[in-house]
Amino acid sequence: MRKKERITAILGKLDELYPDEKCYLEYESDWQLLFATILSAQCTDARVNIITRELFKKYPVLEAFASADITELEETVRPAGYFRAKAKHIKECAAVLLTKFNGVVPAKLEDLTSLPGVGRKTANVIRCHIYNDDSIVVDTHVKRISRLLGLTDTDDAVKAEFELMKVIPKEHWLRLNLQLIDHGRNVCISGRPKCETCGLSELCPGRKA
Repeated sequence: MRKKERITAILGKLDELYPDEKCYLEYESDWQLLFATILSAQCTDARVNIITRELFKKYPVLEAFASADITELEETVRPAGYFRAKAKHIKECAAVLLTKFNGVVPAKLEDLTSLPGVGRKTANVIRCHIYNDDSIVVDTHVKRISRLLGLTDTDDAVKAEFELMKVIPKEHWLRLNLQLIDHGRNVCISGRPKCETCGLSELCPGRKA
């Protein structure tokens, strides 16, 4: 099977396995999704949602985050891990959004990545879910599974993003992000993949023998 045909088969199988994918982070505004995504680094979405339910009640507007006592903010986000850095970035982000962007999370990639603690992955989450601008979001699951499937040939997240953009039709970018994340959490689990029950096994060069 040629690579293009195999990719088409992979995308078809992903649509069959994961037809109704959605963002699992809970949010009601653009900045809430931004802060939740910052917290999600090295943390599960389920845990982030528990944290943000309290966080967004305690700090209901950007101004509250910008003026927050950093020690109290750190304690609130502590369960997310790396809590000092994440609290610092969220507080600084809130201030920049208010002073530079009139309280609105920007749509442009270069503006998003200028915000404290925001890299391409977080920026692309915002572009996808707030602005409906199809983007490739490369987290640890997407990077690892894309390489196993032979869609990419790199361990670098940014390079993987551009490699995927070349071979995946744009209309499938958002679905691919969510589908591979779900697949990585439940089937192709790092260190203990369930290759024997994986629906993608026959199309996966990296599957266990």
